[in-house]
Amino acid sequence: MMDPTTDNAENPASSGSARSSLESLRTEISKAVVGQDPAVTGLVVALLCRGHVLLEGVPGVAKTLLVRALAASLELDTKRVQFTPDLMPSDVTGSLIYDARTTEFSFQPGPVFTNLLLADEINRTPPKTQSSLLEAMEERQVTVDGTPRPLPEPFLVAATQNPVEYEGTYPLPEAQLDRFLLKLTVPLPSRQDEINVLTRHAEGFNPRDLHAAGIRPVAGRADLEAARAAVAKTSVSPEITAYVVDICRATRDSPSLTLGASPRGATALLSTARAWAWLTGRDYVIPDDVKALALPTLRHRVQLRPEAEMEGVTADSVINAILAHVQVPR
Repeated sequence: MMDPTTDNAENPASSGSARSSLESLRTEISKAVVGQDPAVTGLVVALLCRGHVLLEGVPGVAKTLLVRALAASLELDTKRVQFTPDLMPSDVTGSLIYDARTTEFSFQPGPVFTNLLLADEINRTPPKTQSSLLEAMEERQVTVDGTPRPLPEPFLVAATQNPVEYEGTYPLPEAQLDRFLLKLTVPLPSRQDEINVLTRHAEGFNPRDLHAAGIRPVAGRADLEAARAAVAKTSVSPEITAYVVDICRATRDSPSLTLGASPRGATALLSTARAWAWLTGRDYVIPDDVKALALPTLRHRVQLRPEAEMEGVTADSVINAILAHVQVPR
């Protein structure tokens, strides 16, 4: 991610206050999670863009703790669902329950009716249950027995998956992957970060008790609304728009890919670049904003050719090569 640069051209107090509150999320989350600043930034960008996040990393790198710490730092409702092979769609969305006293059916909301839904190990549940989230993620509503029921606002799905353990998993189809605004990789910590983690645990840190760790709500709905309004006013020049389009079109022509980024991917990249520009203190987008968000926005929207994958090519390496070759506007 880029470093904050330049002064902000907009001066509304609500916008500046919202930016300050959202920046302080990083400080609060760092009380529980060490060395995952890019993932924290990605979650904040997703909140600003009304998007959803897929967190990918091996077990034990604090994916779940990261989302729990984010929820504890926000004045928002949150729920967690552990996805398993026997999980049913109604376990996520809710169902109609017969009330013997009134002899009527009443709707019992599922855990999806929240502001921040942690979908833990989403690839461990069958496609039918995975698809129960599609309407919620795209339409922000759940239809039960023909009746659409709107979800709370804001609404964000933060899903985790393990990239190395495939036994008993159901890979997410492209249609569902495309519903995620960002795919964030949560890497193993550096040596010093791992020392810091162990030191905290030796001093009594309990990851199950975030309140004892000192995490407090530092932002809420009003901050998000003000921030989203400011992001919507972030200007985009025609040259930047063309730059985003050229990057996405280049993925469709890459010999290493069977599937490139769709126009939805281009729209997502433009949205995330605008959010990052505002977070860094500007009311306009520059090419570096697009470059900073290209990997997390596009890596899950492209598909490698089998022969390229066998040669060790990755989606990230293809996108980086494209960024190096597409002409940057001046």
